[in-house]
Amino acid sequence: MSEHNHVVSKDGNLSINRVDDALERIEPEQKERILNNFEDFKAYLSKRIQLAQKIGLGEEQLAVAAEKIADYLAAHEEPRNSEEKLLLELWKVGSKEERHRLAHMLVKLAQQ
Repeated sequence: MSEHNHVVSKDGNLSINRVDDALERIEPEQKERILNNFEDFKAYLSKRIQLAQKIGLGEEQLAVAAEKIADYLAAHEEPRNSEEKLLLELWKVGSKEERHRLAHMLVKLAQQ
């Protein structure tokens, strides 16, 4: 796959407008495995965060990406467990600023 299809380029630039496309390219079976169990979801996020940090993304860039991913999940995926249901409810009632703070907290949660 060429670099123009990736959310993050080799030089560490984040193309946030490509997040939806990248999420839609995940195979349905893999998406189910990731989303069915909250611990699997956190592990998947943790691996992606580690990769992003290795190429130089900082905490703010990670939070912006997490925010975009959360927007996508809220719009396109049904919660599969109680943790995801809670996150969706918090996402729906939060202001833009609160969602951004929640995105920062999700990054921290996945890093533990």
